[in-house]
Amino acid sequence: MKKQNLGANGSVVSEIEIVYKNKAKEKTKIKTSLDAYNVFKSVYDFNKIEHKEMFYCLYLNRANTVLGVLLISEGGTKATIADPKIIFQGALKLNASAVILSHNHPSGNMKASSEDISLTRRVKDGGKLLGIDILDHLIVGPEENVYLSMSDEGIF
Repeated sequence: MKKQNLGANGSVVSEIEIVYKNKAKEKTKIKTSLDAYNVFKSVYDFNKIEHKEMFYCLYLNRANTVLGVLLISEGGTKATIADPKIIFQGALKLNASAVILSHNHPSGNMKASSEDISLTRRVKDGGKLLGIDILDHLIVGPEENVYLSMSDEGIF
């Protein structure tokens, strides 16, 4: 019989369990924005990429080896909500040292919007508090091999 966790007043307290199992046989190392794009390219659904925005995070260890990729949100044709709390939940669960953000622009416009830049800066500032580096934010276009790296462009 499992023992219940009881609070000070006898009420049941939720127990939290954090589990991460790395099942990848090959370790992918990220050295450039193209390396990151190639990982993201493998998870974006190119059947949907012209119809809805999707936001993904790529989590890395201290050696910039991929720990995992997480879909943060899916939205409509103009926007998706990327909640920094959800971004950092993934990072903390994986004990990640760095994160690369990515979302697509269904329109094919490869220019970072003011909202894209603002979100990236807010997440980067939050990462500083946690000791998690935000290395880049890629905007992916609907055509294969079309992307913008905010880091390469010096945007943030």
